[in-house]
Order: sequence, then C-alpha cells, then structure tokens
Amino acid sequence: MPIKIAILGWGSLLWDHDVEFDKHYHEWLFDGPVLKLEFSRISESRSQALTLVIDANNGAPCQVAYTLSKRIDPEDAICDLTSREGTKRKNIGLYFLDGSRQQSRDLGAFESISAWAKSKGIDVVIWTDLESNFKEKSKFDQDFSVESAITYIAALDAEGKAKAIEYVKRAPDFVYTPLRKALKTQP
Repeated sequence: MPIKIAILGWGSLLWDHDVEFDKHYHEWLFDGPVLKLEFSRISESRSQALTLVIDANNGAPCQVAYTLSKRIDPEDAICDLTSREGTKRKNIGLYFLDGSRQQSRDLGAFESISAWAKSKGIDVVIWTDLESNFKEKSKFDQDFSVESAITYIAALDAEGKAKAIEYVKRAPDFVYTPLRKALKTQP
C-alpha cells in the first residue's frame, strides 16, 4: 500500500497557483491540524508584505488545510515544496509516522501535527516552516505586535501596501489572527 504524504497549507499555497507544483497534489481539504498562525514574516518576494507563518508567540490557533501528494517518495514531495516556496530544505517541517525523520521549529506545532497525522492515518507530513523575521527585517527594530505591524504596513511603498493587502485578503477564511482582525478596522 502506498504511503500517504500530506502537505499543510494556510497561505499562498492555496491560492497562488504554480502549474509545476499543483500537478503533484490532490484537492485541498480543510480539516488539518490546529496551528498558531500570524502575518509576522516580511517577504522579500512579495515586496516586503507580511506573510503567514507558524508563530507560537503571536499567532492565533487556526485549523489549517492539507492536501495529499500524488508522489510516492517523500523526498520528491519535500523537493516539490522546497522548490515551490523558493526556500532551503531547513525551512521545511517534517513528520514521519515511523519516527525516522522529524524537523520543526516549534514543539507545540509539531505535537499538533503528529497527533493529527496519527488520527488521519497519514505517514508523512510536510509544511513550510519559516519563522517570523519581523524584528530583524522591519525598519523599526521592534518585536512583532499588532500595533508595530500596522505601523510597518503604513510605512510600505504603494506596491508593498498593495501586496500586503492582497495577501491578507486572499488568505483563507480559516486564518483569523489578531492582525487580520485589526486590519479589518483600518481605513
């Protein structure tokens, strides 16, 4: 019996289509594990807009989506996600049911993912495991907070603001974080 490989998603993987990546997975399902998410990463590829990451300190619990890979070799699925995200392998979270490989920046997220995978009978789970870089990349040298994020977005150039707005608006409805809630009240 082939192994089941799940890819977790909560941001642009769900809506920013990439033909090469998209051909290797099935439809998105919306009963994935619960992870603490926030728009607390500054993305160079999105004109400095804030993007979603697992953020144990600032995130809100959100039940994320997942898809099953059409790949039969976990290495191929890992390479697909690494390439799609334009990142390095160290930024891909891994859970193997057999215990042979594990990689995660956040223990709480890993525990949620492993319990979920066991309950679903999934052999391998992979996800984008980038960390918040807000303090290092923002011009203000401040820790992430809703207030500092709003100040940061307001200081972006027109293209950056447009990308930030697009990313927050296109994020799936299940992603409801403190920043997203606050931005709904902003002009």
